[in-house]
Amino acid sequence: MNRLRLVAIATFLIAYLSGCKSGYDGQLVGAADRPQWDNNLLPYGMVYVPSGTFTTGPSDQDINYSFNAKAKAISINGFYMDETEVTNNEYRQFVYWVKDSIAHMMIGGDHLLEGEDGTQSINWEMPIDWSANSEDAGALESMYYSEADRLYGVKDVDPRKLEYEFSWFLWRDAALRENFNKPRSTFIKKKKVAIYPDTLCWIRDFTYSYNEPMTRSYFSHPAYDDYPVVGVTWDQANAFCGWRTRLWNDNRSKNGEAPVDEFRLPIEHEWEYAARGGRIASPYPWGGPYLRNTKGCLLANFKPGRGNYPEDGGFYTVKSTAYWPNDYGLYNMAGNVAEWTLTAFFENSYSFVHDKNPDIRYDAKDDDPTTLKRKVIRGGSWKDVGYFLQTSTRSWEYQDSTKSYVGFRCVLPFLGRSMSDFN
Repeated sequence: MNRLRLVAIATFLIAYLSGCKSGYDGQLVGAADRPQWDNNLLPYGMVYVPSGTFTTGPSDQDINYSFNAKAKAISINGFYMDETEVTNNEYRQFVYWVKDSIAHMMIGGDHLLEGEDGTQSINWEMPIDWSANSEDAGALESMYYSEADRLYGVKDVDPRKLEYEFSWFLWRDAALRENFNKPRSTFIKKKKVAIYPDTLCWIRDFTYSYNEPMTRSYFSHPAYDDYPVVGVTWDQANAFCGWRTRLWNDNRSKNGEAPVDEFRLPIEHEWEYAARGGRIASPYPWGGPYLRNTKGCLLANFKPGRGNYPEDGGFYTVKSTAYWPNDYGLYNMAGNVAEWTLTAFFENSYSFVHDKNPDIRYDAKDDDPTTLKRKVIRGGSWKDVGYFLQTSTRSWEYQDSTKSYVGFRCVLPFLGRSMSDFN
């Protein structure tokens, strides 16, 4: 019977696509004009983390006695995760895109395309001539520092001018029954942020400490291209995720492919589940219980002992692929830089969040109390002691703060049952 049904369906589809018959001849065969989708899709630079269940909470003594991470069985849906922290050079692609898009808008003319509905878009085929004597120079003058603000007369782009507007949808608000008849625009939020990293955080974070070379070179010099980007706020990290989604989906649309879901920061428990790498009750991504291997070599970039920073091979950050990855193929889930998550920080949140994809968020406004601006960071950093490297350790930073020891990586929800399910 199944074979006969397949033959019938194939016959109707062939007839429909060839134009021999109109419609579906009265049969239920599904819409025929669907975009392409590859269930085995693996985004570049990401690894697949399968669905599973784990027990969150301390795998060792809670030396701070904070009791803000109680043991709880959690189930997590599968997702993709960046195998490394977002690097300086990857973030620079975002900065250059924003810079070029602003330049195209300022130049106008052939640099813009007009759609049938009158909307304008950027003509990325048009080159931008950044040279001082070019025809574009006059239109771009306001992007640079004024002459009084130039160091040694160098004409640098003013990073404060590099702003990106991103949008997000308030799904939970829209799901409330009392909001069913409200217009969609009620739940669409937009925010414009300056996206250039705060390079001065290297000086601001440490009083009476010489870190000026890092301010001058860390983000701009090619020596640090493969090091994790730092000095980005939680909002800047979210703006990057929004841009990354737009960049890839625009390209997929041109190729007739179905869009992917949204890139975003990981939810706190997604991060912990990925950091554990499928291991049970292990305090570190590599297992444990020690921070050194059997040869006495340190397994992450942190502050060992009483402050022997260079002992692990890195005085500050190290390359994003330094040290061995965990069993999921993820690098530096402990140490190097702590990482932003999507989750709002509340000390007792484990007591009331759901055990299935737990998620607690709050979109703090600029005038909200500072307590409501706390966002969970995970993993510990190059300047932290070993306790913060544990997979269960929770910490936080204010969402509008920039730190020389906080970066991020993205996740992308997996659409379907599992990567091995092709049916």
